[in-house]
Amino acid sequence: MKQPQESNPVAPSTGAIDYSSVGVNVDREENALSGLHRWLDKTLHFRDGLTGSPAMGIGFFANILNLGNGMGLAISTDGVGTKILVARMMNKYDTVGIDCIAMNVNDIICVGAEPIALVDYLGIQEANAELVEQISKGLHDGAKTARISIPGGELAQIPEMLTDELPGVAFDLVGTAIGSVHLDRVINGRGIADHDLIIGLRSSGIHSNGLTLARRALFEMGGFGVDTFRDELGRTVGEELLEPTVIYVPPIMEMLNSEIEVKALAHITGDGLMNLTRVESQVGFVIDNLPEPQPIFSLIQRCGTIQDEEMFRVFNMGIGFCIVVPERDADRVLNIAGKHGNQGYVIGHTVAGSEKTVSLTQNGLIGKGRKFFKG
Repeated sequence: MKQPQESNPVAPSTGAIDYSSVGVNVDREENALSGLHRWLDKTLHFRDGLTGSPAMGIGFFANILNLGNGMGLAISTDGVGTKILVARMMNKYDTVGIDCIAMNVNDIICVGAEPIALVDYLGIQEANAELVEQISKGLHDGAKTARISIPGGELAQIPEMLTDELPGVAFDLVGTAIGSVHLDRVINGRGIADHDLIIGLRSSGIHSNGLTLARRALFEMGGFGVDTFRDELGRTVGEELLEPTVIYVPPIMEMLNSEIEVKALAHITGDGLMNLTRVESQVGFVIDNLPEPQPIFSLIQRCGTIQDEEMFRVFNMGIGFCIVVPERDADRVLNIAGKHGNQGYVIGHTVAGSEKTVSLTQNGLIGKGRKFFKG
């Protein structure tokens, strides 16, 4: 193992950055998505009256297919994104499989479904047995935590599409997960009332979103390497960025199988806490008790001179998952989370009859659509 380097001071910034300036244009993405949805929405009717017709529209964390006899099949797909580039820099590939599992199963549980299986797509530059072995170990470890099987997948050698300075290590990893749910137990954020409570579960750090912005801030503007040890992190920058995404399946499934009235579930990924608004109820969300984010977030913000609005739009800022419940159920939610090793907090409440906004009162921010603004 490499010895930690001396902790470096934060290098002077060369100017503020945001997601757009590092190549991720959310506004253009919105336009692209509108075209995609326009065509995909038309397919939702292709199985009208047949088994497998969608029970929901596009826009929730997962969709549900009606299998008949009151049963639904939840389905979702996601990848690991540019966290893979950090794995390459670290030459460490045994955790990104956990991220792939987490990004999928955490979406599946948001509609009240129990994850049951995932199939993976692994595109590789060349047939590197050691690389595939490490990635596969992560998939195994993530599946064990999520209590799912991986009954198949696809391995594709595409050297023309995947390149890297180091030969043979370029790859992309994507998964598609399914889960089962009784159609009368689907959770879509319907029935949220005034002053229901929002319980936030702690993230393990950056998870698997915003790595493009984080890498630019830390490695280019901050002048750090993956082996740079930072006192506030207690480890190297690379180790911090590769920390796997938390898999929230065990505590959430226990909550769903209890007498707790779970009204909404939200996986806090890209768009941050704006993910709370992906509910049917016309409600607003007041977040007034956020815990201090992990030190990695302030380090990224200082290095990149990133505005608060952008930090909360891109990153989870310490909260990886949210549960909306009546006030009477809050203590039971917190107890179950703690039993499974997840730190939980009552971070806010709902406001009925409001437009779908997220108010971050501690930070003076108002979120509308996919952006936060100074309130």
